[in-house]
Amino acid sequence: MIDVHAHFADEGYAFPAEWERIKAAGVGTVILASDTLRHAAWHAAFCRMHRGAYFTAGVHPSELRAFGRETVEALRERAADGACVGIGEIGLDYHYPDPDKAAQRAAFEAQLALAEELSLPVEVHSRDACSDTLALLREHQGRLTGVLMHCYSYGAENLPAFLELGAYFSFGGVVCFKNARRATEAAWLCPMDRILSETDSPYLSPFRGEKNTPANIPVIVEKLAEIKGVSLLEMEEAIGGNAARLFSKLQ
Repeated sequence: MIDVHAHFADEGYAFPAEWERIKAAGVGTVILASDTLRHAAWHAAFCRMHRGAYFTAGVHPSELRAFGRETVEALRERAADGACVGIGEIGLDYHYPDPDKAAQRAAFEAQLALAEELSLPVEVHSRDACSDTLALLREHQGRLTGVLMHCYSYGAENLPAFLELGAYFSFGGVVCFKNARRATEAAWLCPMDRILSETDSPYLSPFRGEKNTPANIPVIVEKLAEIKGVSLLEMEEAIGGNAARLFSKLQ
């Protein structure tokens, strides 16, 4: 099984015990999403020491204080690492009051252009910014290697628009919540050849009030299989094949 989006840097996990727990749960691959340059460096070092760990390099829309040309060049250098399988997490977040939308769009555009140049897929964070996210992705349509809508939250009604752009969709612990109608409807509508599993660890555990971990991936995959009306084996195989197509550097 695979977790295509988790965070380890500065999150207080106890290694190597946590990594052993993840492996024991049957999760063979974890992609660590970076939200700053510092976290990308942390994740790169972790991947050198842990078989089955990969990472993405990117700057989150809430972490743009020093973003500039030097940031893009530093991301380019980090992306040359053999364990770096994509650019992310990047995108737009208009959730909090008074977001600097222009700065967010400029940083998103710069990182999309970098991913295009390097032929790497992108892991996209998008919250309360559906229209602008679609607009920027459309500008790059046909030139990006791949797009993952991480922790997809825009409901079934917007899923076709992202599908038209060739996007993949990862679903996490939210689909396990009793009141997660929008997430489960989107997962049900998502084609089997575009669905992926994630935890967004340490956030959004399927078990309310607990710190999340990639060891919870089996719970999420089982729930996705239930939603889609397929066997657990079918869901595992679909997710594995989708991950291999989207992230060509996975081994």
